[in-house]
Amino acid sequence: MDKKYLFQSERLGFRNWIATDLDKMAAISANEEVMRFFPKTKTKAETASFIEKMQAEYEKSGFCYFAVEILKSGEMIGFIGISAQDYECEFTPFIDIGWRLAQHTWNNGYATEGAKRCLKYAFETLDLNEIYAVAPVPNKKSERIMQKIGMEKLATFTHPLLLDDDRLKMCVLYCKKRAY
Repeated sequence: MDKKYLFQSERLGFRNWIATDLDKMAAISANEEVMRFFPKTKTKAETASFIEKMQAEYEKSGFCYFAVEILKSGEMIGFIGISAQDYECEFTPFIDIGWRLAQHTWNNGYATEGAKRCLKYAFETLDLNEIYAVAPVPNKKSERIMQKIGMEKLATFTHPLLLDDDRLKMCVLYCKKRAY
């Protein structure tokens, strides 16, 4: 395995963030279609803050929303990983699995492949017991990925951070527990 990756799936390499990721991730997070199920696109400064947060979370916990590269080309295509969530809600805090990939990489199975591999890392390497996933109700593609990776739907809820957004405030909550 390439030493720069923490782990790999068949086609993807997962690693901590590096300074040269900023421009690529900023472009991904500024894409209106990529960010369709978020309140707004992200600025370069917001993306830099996100990357710094992920680096700190990795140093503290051994996980984050990992930078993801296609092994064959070395292209950084976004993130797939897990991150602690602690917004005020009846089921927080929890560890969330999430993904955000460059639009040109969609429909290649990368999100599903990467999410499956991150679950394996979470359960087998980190010894976590359960992982959650959240998406706005209209985001059927993300919900389908949750189903494909074996997660179970627990609830539909009003997301406390999206109360001002009538289109996105209703979200689904999924969970996958570690098999013993």
